[in-house]
Amino acid sequence: MNDSEKLVNLFEMILKLESVEECQALFEDLCTRKEIANMAERLYAAQLLLEGKTYNQVISETSISSATLSRISQCVQYGKGYSSVLKK
Repeated sequence: MNDSEKLVNLFEMILKLESVEECQALFEDLCTRKEIANMAERLYAAQLLLEGKTYNQVISETSISSATLSRISQCVQYGKGYSSVLKK
């Protein structure tokens, strides 16, 4: 199985999850607590940006660096993931 197929396999597995508890259990098996916390913090920062908060406001409400926030902002503006998930 190549890397692309492995990624598809991962995403298909995530789509099969039926509850928050199943999702939490899988992510706890796949990632460290710090990695999960970082993902949650990035998602929260994206939500704040979508609400119209400024960089300074987001930085003061999160533990995200300005470099990471810049990356998140680019994804919010030009990507598809954050916007599609957070607008649901």
